[in-house]
Amino acid sequence: MSFKTSQLNFQSIRPWITLLVIIWLLSALGLGWLVNSLLILFGFLLLAPVLAFFGLRWWLQRSLVTDNCPVCSYELTSLKQTELQCPNCGEQLIVEQGHFQRLTPEGTIDVKAVEVSTPSEE
Repeated sequence: MSFKTSQLNFQSIRPWITLLVIIWLLSALGLGWLVNSLLILFGFLLLAPVLAFFGLRWWLQRSLVTDNCPVCSYELTSLKQTELQCPNCGEQLIVEQGHFQRLTPEGTIDVKAVEVSTPSEE
């Protein structure tokens, strides 16, 4: 092992050794609470994004609804209890009970057309 490679190894661990010496000096001076507070804060900063990611995934799984438009059968995704407009046909929709329903103003009668065949005349 040459002198240059050993010097290179010491250069890479020098910041860690400095950090350990500072922590040791602070705890020796009776400031161990400061070190503990900084470690707790550092741990929180590492865990907060992970907890936020999994919390957001859990919330989205509970709140997102994927269903077809009742007018044109276009597949949509939306949040529960929201109003939206179908990008395919432009129909106003509302999400209720996990399905999309047409949003009709109060007093509007929604009628479904049924095809009726008539007997042909001979």
